[in-house]
Amino acid sequence: MRRRPGIGGLQKAAAARDQYRLLGENVAKLRTDMMKEQLATFKSQLEEFARKHKNDIRKNPAFRAQFHEMCAKVGVDPLASNKGFWAELLGIGDFYYELGNIDTGIGVQIIEVCMQTRSLNGGLISLQELCSHLRQRRKKDREAVTEDDCLRAISKLKVLGSGFEVITIGKKKLVRSVPTELNKDHNQILELAQGQGFVTVEEVQRRLSWTSGRVIDALETLLEEGLAMIDNGSKDGKCQYWFPCVSSVYSFVGSDI
Repeated sequence: MRRRPGIGGLQKAAAARDQYRLLGENVAKLRTDMMKEQLATFKSQLEEFARKHKNDIRKNPAFRAQFHEMCAKVGVDPLASNKGFWAELLGIGDFYYELGNIDTGIGVQIIEVCMQTRSLNGGLISLQELCSHLRQRRKKDREAVTEDDCLRAISKLKVLGSGFEVITIGKKKLVRSVPTELNKDHNQILELAQGQGFVTVEEVQRRLSWTSGRVIDALETLLEEGLAMIDNGSKDGKCQYWFPCVSSVYSFVGSDI
C-alpha cells in the first residue's frame, strides 16, 4: 500500500513553494527596477535631445513626427498640457492647442476653418483640404503644418467637448465638426462619390444594386444635413448630387478663408 506524505513532507513542500514564489517576486522586482531605471535614463536623454533640437522640432514636420513617435514609446505626451515641462521647453503645446492667440494656435484655426466652410460642406471636410486652408493661413509662418499635426490638434480639441472627430471613408480621412450620424448607406455613397465628386441616383442603383427608394432616402438625408448639393444642369439631364467634402472641384472655394 502506497504511503501518503506525512506532515513533515507537506511542510517541506509548502516551504519550497514559498521559496520559489519569493524568488519569482524578487526576479520580477529586479526586472521592473531595471526597466524603470532604463526608462528614466531614456527620458533624460529625450529631454536633452529636445533641448538640442528645439528649433528643428518646431519647424521641420518630418522631424516633429519622429519626435512624437519617440515620445510615445516611453509614455511621454508633450501635448498633455500647455503648461507642462515639454510645452515650456519646446512651445509645441501652444503650436497645437493655443486658445489665446488665433494667429498661432492650430486648434483654434481648425475650428475657424470648419465653421467658415460649414455652409458649403455641411460640417464634413477632407483632412487634405483642411490642411490646405491652414497652410494658406500660415504661409507667412516658417512652421509648416502637416496632416499629422492636424490629427494631433484635433485629438486635443476633444477635451473641449467640441464634437470634432476624424472618420475614414474609403481612401479619405474626413473631419466632422457637427454631430451628424452617418450610417452605412451614407458612407457607401460618400465613398462612391470620391471618384468624380458626385453621384446620380441611377449610378448608385447600378453600382450598389440598391432600389431607387433606398438611394433617394439616403441622398435626401445627406441633402438635409448640408453634406450634398444638387446640380440639375448636367448635359445628360440627370440630377447630380455633389459632395464638397470629397470633391476637389470645391477645394478652391474659400481658399482665402
